[in-house]
Amino acid sequence: MERELIIHSTPTGAEIALLEDKQLVEIHRDSHSSRFNVGDLYLGRVKKITPGLNACFVDVGFERDAFLHYTDLNPQFRSIYKYTKAAQEGRPFAMDRFQREADIVKTGKINNVIAKNQHILVQIIKEPIQTKGPRLSCEISLPGRYLVLTPFNEVVGVSRKIASADERKRLQKAIEQLKPKGFGVIIRTVAENVPVHKLHEDLNSLVEQWKEITKRLNGAQAPHIVFSETKKTNTLLRDVLNDSFNRIVVNDPAIGNEVKEYIRRISPGAEKMVTLHNGPKTVFEQYGITRQIKSLFGRTVNMDSGAYLIIEHTEALHVIDVNSGNKTAIKGDQEANAVAVNMEAAKEIARQLRLRDLGGIIVIDFIDMKNPENKKAIHNVLKQAMAGDRAKHTILPISKFGVGQITRQRVKPEVNITTAEVCPTCAGTGKIEASILLLDDIERKLKHLVTIQNLKQVNLMVHPYVAAYLKKGLFWSSLYHKWKRTYKVKLKVTSSDDFHYMEYRFFDANEEEINVE
Repeated sequence: MERELIIHSTPTGAEIALLEDKQLVEIHRDSHSSRFNVGDLYLGRVKKITPGLNACFVDVGFERDAFLHYTDLNPQFRSIYKYTKAAQEGRPFAMDRFQREADIVKTGKINNVIAKNQHILVQIIKEPIQTKGPRLSCEISLPGRYLVLTPFNEVVGVSRKIASADERKRLQKAIEQLKPKGFGVIIRTVAENVPVHKLHEDLNSLVEQWKEITKRLNGAQAPHIVFSETKKTNTLLRDVLNDSFNRIVVNDPAIGNEVKEYIRRISPGAEKMVTLHNGPKTVFEQYGITRQIKSLFGRTVNMDSGAYLIIEHTEALHVIDVNSGNKTAIKGDQEANAVAVNMEAAKEIARQLRLRDLGGIIVIDFIDMKNPENKKAIHNVLKQAMAGDRAKHTILPISKFGVGQITRQRVKPEVNITTAEVCPTCAGTGKIEASILLLDDIERKLKHLVTIQNLKQVNLMVHPYVAAYLKKGLFWSSLYHKWKRTYKVKLKVTSSDDFHYMEYRFFDANEEEINVE
């Protein structure tokens, strides 16, 4: 599978697209104004205890107080609190000499463990969504490239996705010998077949990170951010970067250098895959991402066969309806037609869940199939298509009514891109300047550039329809070549899907835009 990461830097942040075999499967936005919060550590202050919910609300500096349930308290909560308080007062313990407190009871009550105005170390596990504040946990975890460090927990765990029993034993034995006292470690899937010295480097880096967190607690007063995850770009690279990646393309040299440095740190030698995009088209347009976004984020999603999906959202769940559209039955076999459409739909639905980052309950109304084996086959296709989804999910078998049900982890608001546009030419009035005057206007400005500014080479960028009209006809009879001969200029006409019908721009030989009044 060919995998590419395309990073489009803008004045307000960065847009990150993940492509698999040229198909867009994930889109992320790293905005300067709204940070990615999952994984961040805060020193929070308990604002309100709610015994009825067995939970409390914690002030971590957000507009709404964060929610912490008793089940999200670490069993070693008392030890974490003791350590945090000592670090705040400037007398931190060395983890290998730290005297732990007794574990809390799993079925206990929160008001017996936490008091109002208490300062506690917490980690965000779910971003604020709609009217809800962030969700918190006291089970602190620091993710690295191959390992996840869990302070105050001596357990070494191995990802279930590593199937080989011998490899699981090798990894567990190696980490048990390497890890310092006072820490637990979770071995990630990407650690499979990784040499021990690389695991050791990753472990040491995470331990140093914990020491830095301890230093930042010195004198801190809640609410206070103690540790922030790296930029969204780096977080995504850490989670998805593997040997299957073919290319990373960025349009900003500064971000390109940051990405190269990060990759050099986590996977030396792999930084060669980072390339810098140059050209008149945006990097998203160059790789067909803009077109895919426009076609994939609407209410209706069309598939290659002519079938389509309708995706609806409610407060409680997401509903996806599968329609055969203009796809006709194969030799009158309605069952075979339903299976073919449902197979295609299952793969597209798995893609849409990742792309839009839909969470919670998803209900799918497949086209009716009578054969139970066909329902089982569709269920297996859906499971295979979602195997690469990093979000935790559960897929139930298709019911006798042809309904599939999925629950998918929700940690941040879904990606919602409005594809409908207000006409930039008429501003919603429904009226534009006479289109016949557009060509006169372009020619007038072209003449100005050649005769007044003495340009010898001009690149004209227009809407695809206008470009087709300019090049229409035989080689010498097109309007495009007529302008070249008349004004004795090296003229190049290119098109942009992002342009509205009446929009056009001029560029010089260095692809710098020319402002022509």
